[in-house]
Amino acid sequence: MFTATVGTSDHESFDLADHIGDGPVVLAFFPGAFTPPCSNEMIALQERLDDFEAAGATLLGVSADSPFSQGAFREEHGIEFDLVSDMAGDAIRAYGLEMDIEDLGLHDIANRAVFVVDDDGTITYSWVADDPTNEPDYEAVLDAVESA
Repeated sequence: MFTATVGTSDHESFDLADHIGDGPVVLAFFPGAFTPPCSNEMIALQERLDDFEAAGATLLGVSADSPFSQGAFREEHGIEFDLVSDMAGDAIRAYGLEMDIEDLGLHDIANRAVFVVDDDGTITYSWVADDPTNEPDYEAVLDAVESA
């Protein structure tokens, strides 16, 4: 479980424990807002949001970006689900996703990954990118949600 800040206009606090027990939780970790692969992924998840919600899931994007950056990112791309700002890297480290992209001067950011957490707080599905430019299999994630 982790706490962080939600990237919305009021930057409220976020505690994963508050969402456990209300249906599956999808944690979609991404390296950085406003980068093409991350934009593509968050838009693809937004396009499937109705399917995730119909399956009773809560969809969350998680990155090391500031809440301000995430709020602007949500607004620019019409993302309706919450983006969680893990600037301290607690969740990124807890899930073993910390990485550096030296060429871009990025350190301790999240590798692209998706986890489905069930009502008991158990991870029932995990996918971690071999290359952070790869996107997950969205249908496999939805199948995992439906069976969680």
